[in-house]
Amino acid sequence: MATTDLSVYDKGTIPNSKNFRFGIVVSEWNRDITQGLFQGAFDTFLDCGVLKENIVRWDVPGSFELIYGCKKMQQSYDMLDAVIAIGSVIQGQTKHFDFVCDGVTQGIKDLNVQSDIPVIFCVLTDNTMQQAIDRSGGQHGNKGVEAAVAAIKMAQLRKDATF
Repeated sequence: MATTDLSVYDKGTIPNSKNFRFGIVVSEWNRDITQGLFQGAFDTFLDCGVLKENIVRWDVPGSFELIYGCKKMQQSYDMLDAVIAIGSVIQGQTKHFDFVCDGVTQGIKDLNVQSDIPVIFCVLTDNTMQQAIDRSGGQHGNKGVEAAVAAIKMAQLRKDATF
């Protein structure tokens, strides 16, 4: 189990983000967790120089719907430099957890293969609610922070790779 604080990053290694535009698609399921992840990503964007008006948020009902939400966001905002998919799936007593986690993972992978706008995977797949709390602003920091940093770096990669 990772014990690293996900909220620690070195601003010196982060590209200038002032002109980047980001989308964030947030699952409403496990809202306390996903709101914490969103807040971590949003605050990190602002801390790294992203303008507030350059951040678009859409909500979707659950983690499985993140795929469609991200796809439609890519299509609706062609000026976005990256999109973050934020969700939280917590193990229950049925195989539903496995199907949702696999579907979301594969769906977001497919979006990255099919589109020029990177989609960052920020979906917690935890065994317990406490694990999700610990990774969405608790003792292990905030995975949303890590996702925002990854989005900035991927936006820069996308910009550098454009001829």
